[in-house]
Parts: sequence; structure tokens; C-alpha cells
Amino acid sequence: MYIDTSHITRGGKTYTRHLLRESYRANGKVLHRTIANVSQCSAAEIEALRLALRHKEELEHLGTIQDAVTLKQGLSFGAVWTVYHVARRLGIEQALGTSREGKLALWPVIARVIDQGSRLSAVRLAMSHAACDVLGVGPFDEDALYENLDWLAHRQAAVEDKLFAQRTKTKSVSLFLYEVTSSYLEGIQNELAAFGYNRDGKKGKRQIVIGLLCDEDGHPVSIEVFPGNTQDPQTFATQINKVKARFGVHEITFVGDRGMIKGQQIEDLAQQGLHDITAMTKPQIEKLLKQGTLQMDLFDQEVAEVLADEGIRYVLRRNPVRAQEVRDTRHAKLATLQAQVAKKNQYLTDHPRAKVQGALQKLVASAQKLRIADWVELTVEERSITLAINEAAQTEATKLDGCYVLKTDLTPQQATKEIVHDRYKDLASVEQAFRTCKTAHLEVRPIFLRREARTRAHALVVMLAYQIIRYLASCWSAFDVTVAEGLHALTTLCLVEVSPQHAPSYHCIPTPRDAIARLLHSADITLPKAFSLSGVRVSTRKKLQSERIPQ
Repeated sequence: MYIDTSHITRGGKTYTRHLLRESYRANGKVLHRTIANVSQCSAAEIEALRLALRHKEELEHLGTIQDAVTLKQGLSFGAVWTVYHVARRLGIEQALGTSREGKLALWPVIARVIDQGSRLSAVRLAMSHAACDVLGVGPFDEDALYENLDWLAHRQAAVEDKLFAQRTKTKSVSLFLYEVTSSYLEGIQNELAAFGYNRDGKKGKRQIVIGLLCDEDGHPVSIEVFPGNTQDPQTFATQINKVKARFGVHEITFVGDRGMIKGQQIEDLAQQGLHDITAMTKPQIEKLLKQGTLQMDLFDQEVAEVLADEGIRYVLRRNPVRAQEVRDTRHAKLATLQAQVAKKNQYLTDHPRAKVQGALQKLVASAQKLRIADWVELTVEERSITLAINEAAQTEATKLDGCYVLKTDLTPQQATKEIVHDRYKDLASVEQAFRTCKTAHLEVRPIFLRREARTRAHALVVMLAYQIIRYLASCWSAFDVTVAEGLHALTTLCLVEVSPQHAPSYHCIPTPRDAIARLLHSADITLPKAFSLSGVRVSTRKKLQSERIPQ
């Protein structure tokens, strides 16, 4: 019995037919007869029939290919390979160096991009990923990574300088964005921990203060950690010295918010021939309006500017979206107070012995808490409390809704009013960096460190990881996928260990599925055709079994 295949060409088209036939003898002659027409079967099914007919006497030995070759899933490869090559492309590997210490410093950066956690968790991550083989580093444990933080802290300035020099080879940088945030600590032993203004709203928690310096594109170039009780303006002087002395930039413009660049910082910049762009507070704007330096009708323009006598320029704008948000908030606060007044009046009606003045005092305190006491009036008529709106005061309170004023010493020739406005709005990129580093992808907390140098190195690791995240986000912006989701998909691309029955085993990389292939292509990452493992493995000194509480 066999499969008979023939091809017939008619009218320029080729037709293929498959017949299941058998041979037999009759009257001394070999004849053939058709048992079934199997032309409707697929090519794979036809080959399976041929294979079965060829081995019909020993079907029990056919089995599967695993009888001759064993396939076993190996270490995760796709995410480590991708992040490592992005780190090389950005110059991070070169800045850290190719020594063992440099490679050990690079792994926590890659690990934080893939999965956030402590140095211990970074070692556990390396146990399931081809970390040692991709990086070319020998065995390590969590103690080695903690000790490596001391090495990295000592070299932080050199690493940042190399990365800045590489970035400015093709494009000079003269404008810097600077912002400060804080990060609370769960423990109390960190050498930089102190009580201060907590932006996270965590009362009773010590914190550290982190300053991030970015170029005009929002790319982070330096990060610095300060004690938790450091005020924002006090962190600014070191940034001036850093940019001038270390980065070698002399034509510099600093951009900071109204709480960062104040009078003393502006004087320090002016003394060194540097420029600034910052915003003004509402009381400062009101003072300029009273002095006649600014006029309210200027806010009706798209972007207006006023050149003061002392060489200071004011750039004015009203944001209609923000103005509407402020109005909606004011109306919501008024509605809240009105509901409270109605509730108190009902209470006074139901309880004749209740004191009206006590209820009035509580409502006045509520109005002050809602910050609408300047334009609402609460009065008592017999045992009823009445709420009235002071129209003139309300108009005065709403005149600056959505308005903001920027202040700079740059001349119109150095920067137009539109450029000044756009550069200040670029501070949003620094805020985005902080969100990514603090609460989103990278999660700088919790900080499992006590020593000052290691805390500073930890912040540098997070900044370098953010550079990689930012690059991948730009590569994958056309896809409906977050960076975290893309990296998770890449972790599913694993090596395959092929073990022939009578030959040495080897590792190969399977063809990625379409979704992963698109991610790799967009990031310009090419997978190797083959990959050999060195056999180096890592392990943690601390074992989970010793940490588990017996049940």
C-alpha cells in the first residue's frame, strides 16, 4: 500500500491528486488498484500517511521526535537581551565599564527595568534569566550587589559625565530642567533619613529628598540625593556647580518651578552669568498688577510678554482648561458649604435647645477650610443661618483663574516668548520621570538600604533604568502596549535546550511569535541564530525557607 501522487497541468494551472493505492498479482502480472482518493488531505496529512505506511511494521517505535531529540525550555532570554542591547546603545554599558564591577553594576539596572525590587530579588531574577551569559559575568549573590553599590557611588560623577559627553557629541545642551521630589522610608536607619515636607502625604515617615536634572528634551543627566529635611532651594546651588564644572557648559539656562528658583537662587545665577526661567506666585502677580507692571487684558492674548526696566521679562498666559477646572472646583466647594448650611438649619429646627452660634462657628470654620470664606457671608436670622455670596469679592477671587506668569532674564533675541513658555512647560517631562521612578514602572520604594553612599547609588540605578524605559517607550509608542507589558511579553521568549540522543546538547532560540517580533523590530533588536551558555549560575545566600514562618 502506498500514496500515489501525480501533477496535471491544464490551461496554465497545475492540479495535484493523491491516491491511496495497493499492488497485487493476478495471472502472474503486477496490477494496481485505488483504495481511496485522499486529495482533500493537507500536505502534512499526506506526509503522515506516507510515514505510517513506510513504518507499518514498527509503528510502536515511531513515537515522536522526542524519542530521538529531547526539547526542554531553558532560561528566559528575550527581555534580558533586549534591555542589555538598549543599555549598550545608550552608552550605559560603556559608562559603567566592562570590568566585573561594571557588569555587576549593569545587572541591577537591567533587573529594575524588568522587575523591581531589592538586590536579593535581582539575584533571584538572574536565576531564571540568562543574565550571566548575556552580560558575560561570573557568579554573584546579593552581598556582591550590595557591595557593588559602594563602587557605583564612588563612580557616579564619572558615569554621569561620560553619558552627558556622549549625548552632546551631536547636539549641544544649554538649557536644563530641574525638579525635586521626596521619597518616604519605612525604616529609620537610613543615614539620609529625616523628617521634612512630605510630598507623599505620609505623616510620621522619615524621607529622603531627590533632585533630578534633565536636558531640554527631558532626558535625565544627573540625580542627587539629599537629607530628608533639605528645602528645595537649598539643593539648587550644587546643580549650578555641577553643570559648569563637571559638564563644562557655560551658556546655561535653568528652568525650575516657583518653589525652586527664588530670589537668592536668581542672584546666584546672575552672579555667574547664567539665566533662569521660573514662574511667579499668585501674591507676586497681584503685586505686579497693583504696581501697573502687568494689566489684566494681557491675559486675553495667546501668549503675551512685558519687558520691565531692570531687564526682566514677564511672559503671561491664561490656560482656559485650567480656568474651567478652577471654576468647577469653586462651584463644588460652594455646593458643599450650602449642603452643610441646610443640614445645620434642619438640625436647629429639630433641636430647639441647640445653640445657633455654635453651628455658625462650625460653618465659618468649614468655609475657611474650603478657602471660600473671602467671598461668602454667613449670617443668623432668628434660628436660621443664611449663606450669601459677595459678588464683588467673588469676582476679585476669580480674576486670575487659569492665569500664570513666567519670569526670565533671557532677552527676546536669546529666546522668544513662545520659546520661554514652551521650555517652562517642558518641566512636565521631569514630573513624568518622577512618576515613573516613584510610583509607576520603576518604583524606587521601598529602599532596602541604610548607608548614604548606597542610597545615592540606588538612585543612580533608578535614573539609568529610566533612560532605558524612556527609550523603549519611544520605540513602542505606535503599539497599544505599555513598556511593562512589552517587557513581560519578552520574558516569555526563552531559550530551548536541544538534547539529541547520541550528540551533545545545545541551545537555540525559537522564532518569536508575531507580537514579540514586532516589539523586537521596533526597538531594532536582532536575535542571534544560536546562543551558547557558559554554565555560570547564581544563587542567593538568603534562602526563602529560612524566612518562612512555620505553619
